Amino acid sequence: MEVVNTYKRKRDSAAAPAGATAVAPTGVVAGSNDIDLSLLEAVEKSQSTVDVLDIRTLKKLVLSFERRLKENIEARLKYPNQAERFADSEIDLHDELQKLKILAGAPELYPDLVNLNTIPSILNLLSHENTDIAIDVVQLLQDLTDEDVLDDNDEPASILVDSLIENNVLELLVQNLQRLSETDPDEMAAVYTTLATIENLIEVRPAVAELVCERTKLLRWLLGKIKVREFDGNKQYASEILAILLQNSTANQKRLGQMNGVDVVLQAVAMYKSKDPKSADEEEMLENLFDCLCCLLMPLENKERFVKAEGVELMIIIMKQKKSAYGSAIRALDFAMTKYPPACERFVDVLGLKTAFAAFMGKIPNKKNKKERYQEELEERLVSLIASLFGGILRGSRRDRLLSKFVENECEKIDHLMELYMRYSDRVKSETQRMDQLELDDLEMDEEERYNRKLESGLYTLQLIAVILGHLWCSEQAQMRARIDLLLKQQKLSRKDVKDILQEYHDNIGDLDGPEEKERAQGRIQKFILAL
Repeated sequence: MEVVNTYKRKRDSAAAPAGATAVAPTGVVAGSNDIDLSLLEAVEKSQSTVDVLDIRTLKKLVLSFERRLKENIEARLKYPNQAERFADSEIDLHDELQKLKILAGAPELYPDLVNLNTIPSILNLLSHENTDIAIDVVQLLQDLTDEDVLDDNDEPASILVDSLIENNVLELLVQNLQRLSETDPDEMAAVYTTLATIENLIEVRPAVAELVCERTKLLRWLLGKIKVREFDGNKQYASEILAILLQNSTANQKRLGQMNGVDVVLQAVAMYKSKDPKSADEEEMLENLFDCLCCLLMPLENKERFVKAEGVELMIIIMKQKKSAYGSAIRALDFAMTKYPPACERFVDVLGLKTAFAAFMGKIPNKKNKKERYQEELEERLVSLIASLFGGILRGSRRDRLLSKFVENECEKIDHLMELYMRYSDRVKSETQRMDQLELDDLEMDEEERYNRKLESGLYTLQLIAVILGHLWCSEQAQMRARIDLLLKQQKLSRKDVKDILQEYHDNIGDLDGPEEKERAQGRIQKFILAL
C-alpha cells in the first residue's frame, strides 16, 4: 500500500549508515527565511525539558501520548483519503514519541511503564501507515534498550524486554524492516536502528536469538542483505547480526542451512577471492561473513552442503590468491574438515595439500596491519587442519599422499613440526611453573582450572602436534621414525615425553559427542601411546 508521508524530519544519524541525510520538514524551505510558525511552535514544544523524572512525570507523558494517539487514530478513520486533515495529529504524535525518549534516562521507571500498559500502544505504531511514525518507534525502542542505559539496571531491563517480547516486538520490528526502502536516507538509517534494537534485546535476553528466527523472517532478510554486491553500513551490520544469531545456536545454524544459507554465505565471501576490502568497515564485514560460515559448519549436514557447493575449492582459491581473506579461508577449512572425512577427501582430491603445506612451512602472505598473534593463529589452525586430515583419511592413496608430504625434502615438515612441538611445550611448561608458584603463594586452583589454563597457553596445539607425530609413527615408515627419534634426542627428549602429552589428552577427552564417540577417540589415542 502506498503511504502518504505527511512530514519528513531531521533524524539522529550518528550511528546510521553513510548516506542517511537530514530532510527539511514540510513548511521549511531550505536556504530561505519562509518558516511555518505553527510548525516551529510544535518543534519548540517537543523540545521542552522535564526537570524531574518520577512516576508522576511518567504518568503525564503516557497520558499525553495516549491522547495524541487516540486523536491520530480518529483523524485517520474520519478522513482516510485526506492527508492534510490528519497531518497535524501526526506531527503531535511524533512529538509525543520524541518526549518518551527521556525515559531512557530513568530505566528504574521501566516497570511502571510496563504496568501502565503503554507497551502495546507503542508497539502497534510499528505498523502505522506512515513509516515515519514507525521509524520514531524504532528509535524510541533503541534508546530505551541501549546497552549504556541498561548497564547496572538488570531487573528493569528484563521487565521491559520481557514485556516487549510478550507484545510481539520481534514480529513487528521485522515486518516493519521488510517495508523499509534503503533508497530513502531516513529509512536506510531506520534499518540500522532496527538491527541495533534487535541486538540490544539479545544482549538482555540471549534466548531472543532463537526466538526471532523462529517467529520472523529475519534470517531470510539478512541473507538477502548480504547477497547485495554493493557494500554499505547496513550490509556490515547485517553480517554482524547474522554472526550473533548463529554463534551459540545449533537450531539457527541448521535453520539457515536449510534455507540455502551455506551457498549464500559462500557467494558473499567469493566476492573477495581475488580482491581486498577497501576499508576497515568492509574488512570487518568480511570477517563477520567468515564467522557466519564457521558457525554454519558446526552441524554435520552443513558440512555436506559446504562440500557440495564446492566450498573446499573456493577456500583453496582464496588461499592461493593470498588476499586478506587468506587466514579466514584456513579457519573455514579447519571447521569443515573437523570430524568430516568427505571434506578431507575432497581437499586432497583438488590438490589442497600443496597449498596447505606451503602455508605450514611459513610461505604465507605478510600482513603488516594484522595483529601480532596473526601468524600464531594461522600456525594453530594449520596444525588443527593437518590433524583433521590424518583423522579423516585413514587408508588408501590419499593417505599415502598425505604421509609423503612429511618425507619430501629430507623430512623438512617433520623438522618444522618438532620446532612447533618445542615452542608450545616450552609455553606449557612456563604456565605450569607459574601455577605451581601461585599455589605456593596459597592461591589454590582445582585440576580443571589448571588444565584450562594450560590449554589457553597452547596445550591443545601441543596435543594435536603429538597426535600428528602418533600418526606418522604408526605409518611404520623407517625414515620418518628415525627422523622423529633423532629430533627428540637432539632436544634431550624421548618418545615418553610425547606419550605423556598424549596420555593427558586421552584422559581429558570429553563426551560432548556421546559416550561411544568418546570411547572411539580414546581408543585412537591409546593406539598411538602403545605404538610409541
